Amino acid sequence: MALYETPLGGKQQDETLQLRPKFDANGLIAAIAQDAVTGEVLMLAWMNAEALQQTIETGRATYWSRSRGALWVKGESSGHTQEVAEILVDCDQDAILLKVHQEGAACHTNRKSCFYRRIDADGQTLSFTAVAD
Repeated sequence: MALYETPLGGKQQDETLQLRPKFDANGLIAAIAQDAVTGEVLMLAWMNAEALQQTIETGRATYWSRSRGALWVKGESSGHTQEVAEILVDCDQDAILLKVHQEGAACHTNRKSCFYRRIDADGQTLSFTAVAD
């Protein structure tokens, strides 16, 4: 049984007050985690319907691991948890934004954010931010 109804079309989808996420052909939707206090973008991950539902119900960020083929609760093994302050969905409901209170590093490289590489002006090289202490 589906957790969510099939998305509506066009303006109906953009204006509905019902949660009708548009999962891709693999049953996934992009989920961006953003620091609830600073606004810094921390990471991008994927959710299936079950991960989204668990996140809503528990207030802990839960994602779908494409490599493991399983649900994972952020910080379950590392202790770097994400407590969800707010969940937003974009206009056509094909992306989720989680505003979270991040405990520890969000990135598996032990950086605060997964977005730690900046494309330099030449467009060919990258600059890195430091690993957290």
